[in-house]
Amino acid sequence: MDFDAFFEQELERLRNDGNYRIFADLERHAGAFPRATRYDGENTQHVTVWCSNDYLGMGQNETVRAAMHEAIEKCGTGAGGTRNISGTNHYHILLERELADLHNKEAALIFTSGYVSNWATLGTLGARLPNCVILSDSLNHASMIEGIRHSRADKVIWNHNDVQDLDRKLSLIDPSRPKLIAFESVYSMDGDIAPIKEICDVADKHGAMTYLDEVHAVGLYGPRGGGVAEREGLMDRLTIIEGTLGKAFGVMGGYIAASAALCDYVRSFSSGFIFTTALPPAIAAGATASIRHLKDSNEERMAQRDRVATVRARFDALGIPHMPNPSHIIPVMVGDPTKCRWISDVLLDTYGIYIQPINYPTVPKGTERLRITPSPLHSDDDVDHLVRAINDLWSQCALARQVA
Repeated sequence: MDFDAFFEQELERLRNDGNYRIFADLERHAGAFPRATRYDGENTQHVTVWCSNDYLGMGQNETVRAAMHEAIEKCGTGAGGTRNISGTNHYHILLERELADLHNKEAALIFTSGYVSNWATLGTLGARLPNCVILSDSLNHASMIEGIRHSRADKVIWNHNDVQDLDRKLSLIDPSRPKLIAFESVYSMDGDIAPIKEICDVADKHGAMTYLDEVHAVGLYGPRGGGVAEREGLMDRLTIIEGTLGKAFGVMGGYIAASAALCDYVRSFSSGFIFTTALPPAIAAGATASIRHLKDSNEERMAQRDRVATVRARFDALGIPHMPNPSHIIPVMVGDPTKCRWISDVLLDTYGIYIQPINYPTVPKGTERLRITPSPLHSDDDVDHLVRAINDLWSQCALARQVA
């Protein structure tokens, strides 16, 4: 078999379908988010980033940066290996304590990414809980799906955010079997929010554990940034809360917060934790500083909400269709993969605006979109430039507008 010919054929198919991913070569400007330099061959271009998951700009925060510099001076760069072989760095302990406190849980356990924390935790629990059934929301993230698949546990997929469907499907399962309901709070592509209380009610009715992915909510919601569950006073009702350090907290890594026994169980049995190099101490220090800052400061959250509301209102005034939702994510609906890619390219090349197109298979065909995430650091001029550019390109593509 000519392997490279096969690879090229498959890649060409992606290009023809308008679904080939192109990564922009960007260099963010420290202290000047959302500014970045784009590298395009020998050329460079100043751009404004409008699709970052660094939702609050905490990756540029002076306190976070100072904490990371201090940790490097104390400990050097890498962790030196796994936490078992090289030892748990004290910065790891401090971070896990901070996370447990954030979610009002007995303990927390950190991983190298949110993807790994989902994959490792769901994979371990599903595989090792005898005769376990995992009930997964139909729009769960790929990392959750992979973890469930890896566990080889029986799985039941319930309709997205449909509590009645979840209840019906739980009713068909032997009451004696261990059951785990896996879902997210904020869904990253549509920006909708799960009915957490109602899901917990159903879980209690059937004696099921709950696993809530809060990666697009931690830092952003709740009086201390504990997520939607904190905002709604529901953290105590959730068995496991999973989150990330790489979005609103502005660094990298993932974690779970739960009972001390559950965290220790995952620590002791999960290959995804045991056999991987630990987070560098500087990353842990930066994450700890970011969490502490956002526990006390509501300024970033309020400023972000203002920017989101402003951008939505400006789009509404021009009839630019965007998916209505109660979150900070603004999906501008294009509905065509080729046009979505073209708009993204022209925004970058001509207007200096970076917004990555979201096409199939990330979203269903026919729902292609530009996923916009306003931050507290986007200025009024930034908003004006964004709205004018998208309005111009909407007309050039002859795309439909919403009637107010």
